[in-house]
Amino acid sequence: MPELPEVETVRRQLDPDVRGRQIESVEILDERWTRPEQPSAVEAGLTGRTVEAVDRRGKYLVVRLDNGSALVMHLRMTGNLLLRPAGMNETADLMEVGRVGAPRLYESRPEVRHLRARFVLDDGAELWFTDARRFGHGHLLAAAEIEPYFEARLGPEPLGVELTAAAIAERAAERRAPLKSFLLNQAVIAGIGNIYADEALFRAELHPLSQAGSMRLEHCEALREGIVEALETGLENGGASIDDYRNAAGERGSMQDEFLVHTREGQECHRCGAEIERVLVGGRSTYFCPGCQLKLRARPRRSRKRRQR
Repeated sequence: MPELPEVETVRRQLDPDVRGRQIESVEILDERWTRPEQPSAVEAGLTGRTVEAVDRRGKYLVVRLDNGSALVMHLRMTGNLLLRPAGMNETADLMEVGRVGAPRLYESRPEVRHLRARFVLDDGAELWFTDARRFGHGHLLAAAEIEPYFEARLGPEPLGVELTAAAIAERAAERRAPLKSFLLNQAVIAGIGNIYADEALFRAELHPLSQAGSMRLEHCEALREGIVEALETGLENGGASIDDYRNAAGERGSMQDEFLVHTREGQECHRCGAEIERVLVGGRSTYFCPGCQLKLRARPRRSRKRRQR
């Protein structure tokens, strides 16, 4: 599914086109998209509202409305957002519009039959949410519900000031989970997925199978720097087009050309010359260099009595 750089690219593309636009009508065609809320309630809550801004939190897109509420959307595996110009024929090839989205391992052509929700704006343009596998969703949250919703699901933003080496050390303390799994946990750090976890660990020179709790403060600082560098590189390159991803202008992202380890199994490491390997961690393909990514020694766990002291 799309990760922080891809979702942020979506946000940057959508915001200038929909900011200040009024939502004239809403049609939710798949009740699963808003579950557990009823589609009719979400339609009524969105109709007539004006878009104040399009924000992002982790991998979520947040469409903020003039009454303080927000439509929170997640693309999941095959979700696509398409902004269709006014007057465009409904039967036109959706790929001609330029998909607002990110690379998928399970790529799907956004077709009319996969349309889950349609938003008609006051300038005649339409925002469509298509989703072949129906894993994506949208929730309409009242102003008071927005922050609690994210606090229950997401850790700090990795590109914000709150992600420090000390914060990583605190969250990693005594965790036996592999570092790769630790980074994929959205409640630990928001927005990191399979691609950027591999790239961050390589930059930090840390082995993905090292236990998270085995890190010392210097390792946490190296990991923080690796996360920031990997994500910023992804943003600079417009995301990764592993399959046939195109942005809203019909252009491919180029982050895949900058991968240091991800999908490079069997190739030479740019740093030490060793052969890049692939293993499964938590069911996810994980790429790393055995020559220069340090496997940390597990630190002994403190006894309960010592923790209580």
